[in-house]
Amino acid sequence: MSTPIEQARELFSDEVVTKAFARDIELPYGAGKAVLITLDNGHDHTKPNTFGPGGLLELDAAIEAAKARTDIVAVAVTGKPFIFAVGADLTGVPKVENHEQAHAIGKLGHDVFRKLGELDVPTFALINGAAMGGGVEVALHCTYRTVSAGVPAFALPETFLGLVPGWGGTYLLPNLIGAEKALKIIIDNPMNQNKMIKGPQVHEMGIADAIFEPADFVEESLRWAAKVIKGDVTVERPEVDKGEAWDQAINNARFMVEGKLHGAAPAPVRALDLVAAAKDRTRDEGFAAEDDALADLMMSDTLKSGLYAFDLVQKRAKRPAGAPDKQLARKVTKVGVVGAGLMAGQLALLFARRLGVPVVMTDLDQERLDKGVDYVHGEVDKLLAKGRVNADKASRLKSLVTGSLTKDAFSDADFVIEAVFEKMEVKQQVFAEVEAVVPAETVLATNTSSLSITEMASKLKHPERVVGFHFFNPVAVLPLLEIIRGEKTDDATLATAFATAKTLKKSAVLCKDAPAFVVNRLLTLFMGEVLAAVEEGTEPEVADRAVAPLGLPMSPLLLLQLVGPAVALHVSETLNAAFPERFGVSEQLRTLVGAGKTAIYGPDFAIDPEVKKLFTGGGSPSSEEQILDRAISALAREIKIMLDEGVVAKPADIDLCLITGAGWPFHLGGITPYLDRSGVSEKVNGEQFHPDGLSALS
Repeated sequence: MSTPIEQARELFSDEVVTKAFARDIELPYGAGKAVLITLDNGHDHTKPNTFGPGGLLELDAAIEAAKARTDIVAVAVTGKPFIFAVGADLTGVPKVENHEQAHAIGKLGHDVFRKLGELDVPTFALINGAAMGGGVEVALHCTYRTVSAGVPAFALPETFLGLVPGWGGTYLLPNLIGAEKALKIIIDNPMNQNKMIKGPQVHEMGIADAIFEPADFVEESLRWAAKVIKGDVTVERPEVDKGEAWDQAINNARFMVEGKLHGAAPAPVRALDLVAAAKDRTRDEGFAAEDDALADLMMSDTLKSGLYAFDLVQKRAKRPAGAPDKQLARKVTKVGVVGAGLMAGQLALLFARRLGVPVVMTDLDQERLDKGVDYVHGEVDKLLAKGRVNADKASRLKSLVTGSLTKDAFSDADFVIEAVFEKMEVKQQVFAEVEAVVPAETVLATNTSSLSITEMASKLKHPERVVGFHFFNPVAVLPLLEIIRGEKTDDATLATAFATAKTLKKSAVLCKDAPAFVVNRLLTLFMGEVLAAVEEGTEPEVADRAVAPLGLPMSPLLLLQLVGPAVALHVSETLNAAFPERFGVSEQLRTLVGAGKTAIYGPDFAIDPEVKKLFTGGGSPSSEEQILDRAISALAREIKIMLDEGVVAKPADIDLCLITGAGWPFHLGGITPYLDRSGVSEKVNGEQFHPDGLSALS
């Protein structure tokens, strides 16, 4: 009968094993001999070090060999170039069959890593590159830590996926830097688009004891370690407040988690419970509780959904379905932006930052143009103040973004994108004016949120070079870029659009030229069902609260405020014209826009009393449960229609769009797995979207 660990190794048969190469080094200043363990899976930085059962046992063997030595004064752990370690190998997790196997995986991580904190000699983690999850936890188990100033990403992203930092993270980190700062890494950052921190922040937060430049990082770290061993350097860490400050940090985090997720995801709550208890637990108790939490969550549907979603954004987003051969893409050396409003300014900054090419904005008058260019320059100043760019880079970015009152400035542009008023005649006129001055192969891109690309291009001499290039607001935050092919868009234009999207670091999804494409079509339908319930007599607060169990990033009425009532009305009218039997137009929304209202909520976060008056009427109120069922049933029906129409290639593309463009919760794994899991797909469409189970590439 095989042991749980042996069973786990079989489940992770595809593991790319991270080796632990140990070698002796003489520390400087006569400090003595140390063992330096280098984690390396044999691949370059594009395939980072991870820990599956095989990798853990490799590290264990290296630590045990060092433990048996009597001639060493320290053990140090570092990674291959650019990578320290990025956590657990998750490939075998979907194959875990029972709680015992899951528990064994958690316990093995603890059993190996904790040895680094329990050797007779001090241990040093030399964090030379990206460190996430189990990679961070390896470092936390060591006695001391140094970090490279060039580390681009440091994070504990487990709760983002549906797990907890279960190899020491929820116990060691708060006991190192305090609960408040630890919860930023364990809870806040994962729930904020899986935010990462960089090397300097790792040091500032007290996670690392010293920071060195990348060029000679390992050498400088070993010199520092030698001074620590000799007693020439004493590491002083502030005492962690385990009184009221700890409890307050937990309470604040609970309030935030409940406000965002409404109990829809168990992992952040479980992580919070572990951090809360870490205040009084022993090391053994803390680690045992993490083992139990990992085992429970590893067997959950939430994790399966999270891994599916992770697979989407890590793999499918990088290989967009339907994208032409990238060899067809044309080089982009200058970009034109038609318009100088807020969206145009965001686009100009993004193109300048990511492409590093001149970007020229145009508008109707000097005042608007100056305002647009000033906005970009102001955003660059903010980046400089935050340390996101240095002074030289800031000056260069400002010099790249200029304004012109004439579109003649586009005469040598390779890529021109319009971000003007959402009206077909206006956009057609803009493109006609641009076509008159640009070279024949210049790509003409539109940021339209709902209008037909084919119709927009229909009056041009070269309609084949028009493509939809739809960003989501805020542009710097949301990764999605819907790329829409018109009836005459050629492969070279489409390939250039996808290549540009990749350089912009956006997740591109190819969409058919259908009204409102993917995200706006579904969000408009979703919001429309909520507004319809209000129109029928449901209190606005009740209707708004109805979808809270989904744990969406914002409620429907808050989304309406963010989008803007006028924009939402325009999109709903567009969809109503195309699909009148499924998309209505809220008369209350029309009234709201007619009254000039741009906000739904007042400064006290309550619905504006004047808006509430406009939302009254109707004699058939619905319950929260009825509204939620109505909204998700409508989504299930519409997604099936969209897939039948070929708006995107697969259900996975719908999921990718909503995750990256609308903040659809990772823990739900995308809309289609949620609809399958909740039984709505079967009820509405008579079949599941994923009848053979979850696979991002199915």
